[in-house]
Amino acid sequence: MTFTPNLLDDIQQVFQYPFMQHAFEAGTIVAIIAGIVGYFVVLRRSTFTAHAFSEIGFAGAAGAVLFSISPVWGLLLFSSVGGVIIAILGPRAAHRDTQIGIVLAFFLGLGVLFISLYRGYATEAYSILFGEILGISSSDVTVTLVAGVIILSVLSVVYRPLLFASLDEDVAEAKGMPMFLLGIVFMIIVAATVSFAVQVVGVLLIFSLIVTPAATGQRLARRPRQAIVISVTLALAATWLGLFIAFFTPYPVSFFITGIVFAVYLLVRVVPRISGRPREVPESDI
Repeated sequence: MTFTPNLLDDIQQVFQYPFMQHAFEAGTIVAIIAGIVGYFVVLRRSTFTAHAFSEIGFAGAAGAVLFSISPVWGLLLFSSVGGVIIAILGPRAAHRDTQIGIVLAFFLGLGVLFISLYRGYATEAYSILFGEILGISSSDVTVTLVAGVIILSVLSVVYRPLLFASLDEDVAEAKGMPMFLLGIVFMIIVAATVSFAVQVVGVLLIFSLIVTPAATGQRLARRPRQAIVISVTLALAATWLGLFIAFFTPYPVSFFITGIVFAVYLLVRVVPRISGRPREVPESDI
């Protein structure tokens, strides 16, 4: 397939294939979830947590392949359990690096064990590393949609207390907010988001959808809702454009998605310096 001067014809070419339709559907759902949840990940300074979940989930995917189960379910189970353990060992979101490293090392060890026990070639587990959005089926889209609705529903319930606790843990705790429960709920939300986002960009590039758009939105917006809208918009644009370009080239979708969000983030960082205008500090930075 090659680009043509007629953009409408190009778009029609893309959507005439069911696998591309499924990729756009799943990519849209994941981008929306990642854009929203990613804002809280960045706000709570928990980017290492998101990356840890992706690697912990890989161990779960390897275990699922060993027992002939879909890798996504193993990824979701391990990342959720790992998130709960991290929340219990490290109640403070800003001081969990040690606990995350310890739990991550243990689960990676399990992953190595599972892969060594598997006698076949774990193609499905390895595909989790780099994403397999073009291989998503209609049933995968349905599962992703149901999971997305559940994640966003839970997040809408805890949105205000989670936002308050993310801005200032000490004040939130002094006011009697259930910090321990909020921490566990947030960990499970991030774990579920990572589990389904890896279908699009893979374990190794998970930052591209969960962290980079949210970091860009936080630099551009003064209010949380504005930052979330920017984050979701950028994640959606990068996913759609990445899929569109990858259809006409021999290169992987995840490369284009990561490249687009990274380029936008660099632009946001560089433009204020070139213009000589200082960046306005968003509320979340105060």
